[in-house]
Amino acid sequence: MNELVDPVAPVRRPRLFRLSGVLALALVLIAAFWMAGLVWFAGKAAGLPRAAPARTDAIVVLTGGSDRIATGLALLAQHEADQLFISGVEDGVALDELLVLAERTPGVLDHRITVGYRAADTVGNAEEAAGWMQARGYRSLRLVTANYHMPRSLLAFRRLLPDIVIYPHPVQPESVHLEDWWRWPGTTRLLISEYNKFLVSYLRFVLSAPVPVG
Repeated sequence: MNELVDPVAPVRRPRLFRLSGVLALALVLIAAFWMAGLVWFAGKAAGLPRAAPARTDAIVVLTGGSDRIATGLALLAQHEADQLFISGVEDGVALDELLVLAERTPGVLDHRITVGYRAADTVGNAEEAAGWMQARGYRSLRLVTANYHMPRSLLAFRRLLPDIVIYPHPVQPESVHLEDWWRWPGTTRLLISEYNKFLVSYLRFVLSAPVPVG
């Protein structure tokens, strides 16, 4: 005699099917958190203040655009600091060439400017500037870089210089539109790339102790 099958009995789903559903949900949540983080990151980069005291011990400029160098030189000319350090300059590029690029001629400020050639990335910028700062006993700096690059730069600098007061001085490139970034494909791609790099830097920052250079 055949056994009767209950027509309303629940059908057991294969374990693989259940796991795929959990995985799909996890991916959706990760994507949602990532997108929310991207919106936060864009807003943070766009709203960075330029709050700083009248003077700092030094100004540090991270290369990546002539507007950054021009901003650093203008701050130095305004006596916002005693010394200017330009980090990440390519080998063979002299200070005079940087001044011309920033539409300034060599003059009385030259002896207050130091050029660093060792850095190849943001962490290298922080390491190079940290060694320069500590060798001179400086305790505060004004950090000059692009606004979209500032959050990642601050992470690297605060990790290597935990006892130094750092004031961000973000520069707004004309080609980057942070206020309505989703309307500009180039800005969107730039922000996505920078945000992903920021996440990697943040994980490195929280998983490791400060590493002073010296």
